[in-house]
Parts: sequence; structure tokens; C-alpha cells
Amino acid sequence: MNELKPVRNEFSLETGAADEIAGASPDRFVNREFSWLQFNRRVLDEAQNESHPLLERLRFLSISADNLDEFFMVRVAGLAGQVREHIATRSADGRTPEEQLEHVLREVARLQIDQHDSLNALLALLGGEGIELVRADALNQSDMKWLEDHFMEAIFPVLTPLSIDPAHPFPFIPNLGFSIALELQHEGELEPMTALLRLPVALKRFIQLPDRSGTVRFITLEDVVSLFIGKLFPRYQVIGSGTFRIIRDSDIEVEEEAEDLVRLFESA
Repeated sequence: MNELKPVRNEFSLETGAADEIAGASPDRFVNREFSWLQFNRRVLDEAQNESHPLLERLRFLSISADNLDEFFMVRVAGLAGQVREHIATRSADGRTPEEQLEHVLREVARLQIDQHDSLNALLALLGGEGIELVRADALNQSDMKWLEDHFMEAIFPVLTPLSIDPAHPFPFIPNLGFSIALELQHEGELEPMTALLRLPVALKRFIQLPDRSGTVRFITLEDVVSLFIGKLFPRYQVIGSGTFRIIRDSDIEVEEEAEDLVRLFESA
């Protein structure tokens, strides 16, 4: 029987070599968070790949947006937590948590600009194929009548308008919750009112309008709600409005010895 002999792997690292690499210049390493963002950029690149079907390209764009949400819930939240705790330990590429966070947010800003550019390009291509995302100023009278009926039947019953003032503190908004902030002016009153509309996740973000000349048309939920604000706030005029989403830290550490678990979760 042949004797088995150990074979030296020429690609293995001796202890000394590993220590040398570990202590090498930070320039030899790529930041983990930045590397992940580059991966997500490659996902976005697939949305610009003309060899894919058009709707698949739109799906890739949606995936890149979902990925970015998760990135903020985990990676960015972790960095922000380290900054709050004044942790100055440097990463393998030589950056402190604060430097990493600044670097990441700059790259995210560039990525979001490219996402918006990609969306605009895809919407133009979809329009050429008879699929349109319309705005309120493109609606005709019959569209408005259909939308009003749809709003009163399917949207109005599940909306809860909230006034924000000293007697009504800012409410809790769940993670990834989508809301509309409003500044309203009542007839005959000088002081404006701040209000909040949380859009339930059960409602579809895009509402399909009746077909017109073979064109498939959609309008966003927030545009529809904005059209009929008067039904939620009678005798109020909209001075300003804006939509926003909340992205929360998804990795909450619970201290088992905490005196008040309810207060701990509210703080988190």
C-alpha cells in the first residue's frame, strides 16, 4: 500500500506571511461597505442592459432600490451606531466609522442619482411600448371621475389623517412606512396646521387607470391622495406637501436586564 504523504499547498500562507498581509498598508484593502455598494451598482447596471426585456430591466432597478433599503437598515445603521458611541477603531482599509459613514453616504448619493436617471430612461422606453406613468395634470374629466370613485371606495376608508401639534405629538411610523407630510391653512385662520397621512402598506403603490386608446396607464397612490386632500381636510388649503419613508435600524440589541423593555424599544 502506498504511503500517504502530506502535499504542501503552494497557495497556502505561512503564519508569518499572513501576519505580514494583516499588517500591510490599508491601501491594499477595499472597504466592506463600499464593496457592497459596488455590488448593488452592478445590479443597477443590469437595468441599463439593453439585452434584457424591458420589464426585467425595471425589475433590476426595483431590486437595487430594495437592496439599498436593506443596506441602510443593517450596514449604515451599524456605522451610525458606532459614530454615536464615539468608536474610533479603524477598519482594514484605515477608516474610522465616521469616515466610513461619510464615504458611504457620498457613494449612495451618486447611486441614487443613477437610479433616478435609469428610471427616467425606462419610463420613456415604456411609454414607447404603450405603458405610461401619468401625473395628475395629464388626467381628463373621465379619469378624475373614475379616480374619485376609486378613492372613496378603496382608499379613503383606510386613511387616518393626523394633526401634529402639542396636543397630538408626532406618531410612531413603522419601518419602511410611506407617509405624506402636509402644511395646511384653514379658511379664516392665520396659523397653518401640520398634518400627517400614513399610507397603509395594504394599498397598491401604483393604481391602474382605465385604458385609453390601447395604452396601459398607471398613477401613483400619493398623487391620487393629493388630488382629494379636501375630502380628508374639508375647508383646508394645501400650502406645502412632501412624501417620505422611514428606514429604521433592523438590528436592535435587547438588554435582558433592562428595567423597562417597553421604554427600551421605544428609544430604539
